[in-house]
Amino acid sequence: MTAAIEVYGLKKSYGSTNAVDGVDFSISGGEVVGILGPNGAGKSTTIKILTGFLAQTEGDVKILGESVLANQAAVQARIGYLPEAAPIYPEMRVVEYLQYVGEVRGLGKSKREMAIEKALKRCGLQERKRQKIGTLSKGLKQRVGLAQAILHEPDILILDEPTSGLDPNQIQQIRQLIREVGKTKT
Repeated sequence: MTAAIEVYGLKKSYGSTNAVDGVDFSISGGEVVGILGPNGAGKSTTIKILTGFLAQTEGDVKILGESVLANQAAVQARIGYLPEAAPIYPEMRVVEYLQYVGEVRGLGKSKREMAIEKALKRCGLQERKRQKIGTLSKGLKQRVGLAQAILHEPDILILDEPTSGLDPNQIQQIRQLIREVGKTKT
């Protein structure tokens, strides 16, 4: 299978401190992969580089054959990203937030409405779509974050600690949701 993500000689330095030092890996299309390591090992930094939100000091990252550094906007259009701190607005209703994300992603009105309904269903949020995000439990907020990440049907989904701070039941639900989404995404 063709590599969906390729990382070669990845380094990120802050002055004399190396946050990431010489990382190489490849992920094939359709794989679900976890990056493990202790706090401070560079996992989140690597993820930020993969998503184009942080530039590397050295090395190259290719997403679906395109260099992240050279083609940041094109690469970001093909990935869904859920950072560790989900970028949600507590004062918005779930459906309003997803409409906003769909507009930012450039989805036309009819495509956006269909995408929102699909994301709500996949993430188990149909019953909560009119609820303000700030009133949701942490697990449901994570589902909203995941819904925004999959809204535009990205080829690759990158999640940074999607179960952090959740209770055991919520962790199980989010992992099941990731398994389900992983059937069609890298």
